[in-house]
Parts: sequence; C-alpha cells; structure tokens
Amino acid sequence: MITIYHNTRCSKSRDVCTILEKKKVKTEVVEYLKTPPTEAEIIELLKMLGMKAEDLVRKKEPLFLEKFKNKKLTEAQWIKAMAQNPILIERPIIVKGKKAIIGRPPEKVLEFLK
Repeated sequence: MITIYHNTRCSKSRDVCTILEKKKVKTEVVEYLKTPPTEAEIIELLKMLGMKAEDLVRKKEPLFLEKFKNKKLTEAQWIKAMAQNPILIERPIIVKGKKAIIGRPPEKVLEFLK
C-alpha cells in the first residue's frame, strides 16, 4: 500500500496519482489540505524523508513569502507552522512502508515503487 499526501490543485500531485493509477498500485490518498497532518505525523514524515522541517516547506508559496521569508525558525517552529498551515508542505509526499519521497518530478515515483 502506498500513501500519497495529495493536493488536488497541484499538477505534479495529480501526475503522481495518474502514474500510480496506471501502475494499478493500491493507494491511500490523503488530501492534506482537508485533513492536515498533526505535528507528530509531520515529524514521522520528516524521518521517513530524511529531511529537516525547513526543507519540506514550499518556499514559493505566497503564505511563506508573506509570513515566513527571511525568518529563522527552529525545527519545532517549522513543524508547528506546517501543521497550522498545511499549504506550506511540499507535495506530493509518497509513503511506502517506512520510506517516503517527494514526488518531484512525478517520474521519480516509478523508481520508488521498485
């Protein structure tokens, strides 16, 4: 089972869903803007991704540019910011077992499925 943290308005996220569909991969779709991950879930995702919280933040997102650009936040503060503002989370995130990747470019998911 693959889990995808998906934003229906994101073309890259939709492309990954299409790839998973074509490959007939059993998928759980989490529309994370409707059902935001908790701080604990974000911490778990970061472990699986092998990333720091700030690296998971979408730096071109208008909310980031308005409220967070040039700010020095701690790991905990970034995690809290993403939990409160899930639009800041880079997408799509694909989870398989205890590993996860960011599906950019979407074709990256093909290698991850092997």
